[in-house]
Amino acid sequence: MKAIVFDLDGTLVDSVPDLHDTANRLLAAHDCAPLELTQVRSFVGNGIPVLVEKICRAADLTFNESNREAIIGEYLSTYDLVLEDKNTQPFPGVTSCLESLKAKGLVLGLCTNKPEAPTRIILMDLGFEAFFTKVIGGDTLPQRKPSPEPLWVSYEGFDLKDCLFVGDSEVDAATAAAAGVDCALYADGYRQTPLDELPHAFSFTDFSQLLAYVESKL
Repeated sequence: MKAIVFDLDGTLVDSVPDLHDTANRLLAAHDCAPLELTQVRSFVGNGIPVLVEKICRAADLTFNESNREAIIGEYLSTYDLVLEDKNTQPFPGVTSCLESLKAKGLVLGLCTNKPEAPTRIILMDLGFEAFFTKVIGGDTLPQRKPSPEPLWVSYEGFDLKDCLFVGDSEVDAATAAAAGVDCALYADGYRQTPLDELPHAFSFTDFSQLLAYVESKL
């Protein structure tokens, strides 16, 4: 194994509290009732535009072609303010795992459906920027997951048999399968579907388990 690409939300970091806070600030500005955190959590994985659409549908807030871009823009500008509170934090064991993988000479990348700008803000706030050679956000390319293209770009220069994608969700499993790369799934992320129904090579609940798995492949 030579290269590992990670998903962000639900895999490396728990971002739902900030996404939930942003959703309810948006809804309050439009005189809509707030949503539960579990509702917003179930909406995560397909990028901000899909997230905002699901939030609006759940809250009976109008979301159509005439106001789509404005509502998404309002959500993103609110999210920028929420991120200043730095409530998005890594899951236990993530930092030490990334440090160990980097020390072993593995090339690490990030491939997320979150827009690149807030992704880089989170990486900077957590001190994670130096870990990743390449960062692909949901708006970096014309395509986003589950299209395989973002992963193929992430792994440029590597044989796919030497690569691993680490994610947590249905979208991540589908993306890895479409790209033809092995997938490891963090079982305590934002997935809704039973693990045994998703294509993956390995699953884990502790990042020390992921590290041991990678070491067995070196």
